[in-house]
Amino acid sequence: MGQKSHPYGLRLGYIKTWKAKWFARGKQLISFLHEDLALRKFLKEKLGYAGISMVEIERSSGRVRVRIHTARPGVIIGRRGQEIDQVKEELADLVGEKELFIDIKEIKEPQLDAQLVAENVALQLEKRVSFRRAMKKTVLNARNKGGLGIKIQCKGRLGGAEIARSEGYRDGKIPLSTFRANIDYGFATAFTTYGTIGVKVWVYKGEVLVKKQEAEQAEERKTAAPVPETAAAVTAAGAPETKDVTPPPTQE
Repeated sequence: MGQKSHPYGLRLGYIKTWKAKWFARGKQLISFLHEDLALRKFLKEKLGYAGISMVEIERSSGRVRVRIHTARPGVIIGRRGQEIDQVKEELADLVGEKELFIDIKEIKEPQLDAQLVAENVALQLEKRVSFRRAMKKTVLNARNKGGLGIKIQCKGRLGGAEIARSEGYRDGKIPLSTFRANIDYGFATAFTTYGTIGVKVWVYKGEVLVKKQEAEQAEERKTAAPVPETAAAVTAAGAPETKDVTPPPTQE
């Protein structure tokens, strides 16, 4: 049996944080969970064309904050905010009487976002683009944008073949077992006329040295020496007065 673990879940709490930030007990837990699932499903179906990579949900007393990470924020906001107002009204029906806030966060480089890359490849496969061409182009774009490594894999009836198979490409480093490695993972499904094709993407963006940074900051705070009292006294009193020692003029 395979021993693979999810790249996001493996790093959760170390260099990755939770996508849903709230606490509940009992029946409230079930209610909040199904509410979150409904919110994410609605946003993916309603705004799928806007390139949504991730949806974060935060809850506090009677408030719900939805943060949408998208590659095309202008499409979601719309002219004079008309689109976002409509989306907010529809989301408000899902959360009930709670106060709803929506934040839009732009993804600067969508070529390095694994979820968007996977969805882009799946869309090309649905349009009958060659799977090899789509994967090679994706790998090239990610490396050109500064990605340290990328791995892409497609599984299914590739090219309409009778027997399903798996093919993939990789370039650069993909340290899947390194906890401090910032690896973004995305998955998408292409619904073709001859069956479904799964697309997986891993993008390596560098290392996040959390413990080292915290240790260095603590060390800097400790070694920050206080100003000596004598130096502080001189600084406060100003420079000491100098006496004029010029010799008097000689009389002839």
